[in-house]
Amino acid sequence: MLRIGAIITVATIAAAPVILGAVGFTSAGIAGGSIAASMMSSAAIANGGGVAAGSLVAVLQSAGAAGIPVAAKLGLGAAGACIGALF
Repeated sequence: MLRIGAIITVATIAAAPVILGAVGFTSAGIAGGSIAASMMSSAAIANGGGVAAGSLVAVLQSAGAAGIPVAAKLGLGAAGACIGALF
């Protein structure tokens, strides 16, 4: 059981950057026509033309551009461990 939890924990941390890139949060910015672009458009419309600092879109773009901070990796690892514990 411990092995499955460890595998899911590592997979969760490793998959996060891949998933961010796949939905359009890239190191070069938000990819046109992507899910991220749609999210950014919705956020900008809701905020009168700009994306608010600290919003979900801003945080995800920051992670896509600069990488995921250690604190977030710990949180992802904890979430993966909880999911792994269910198995």
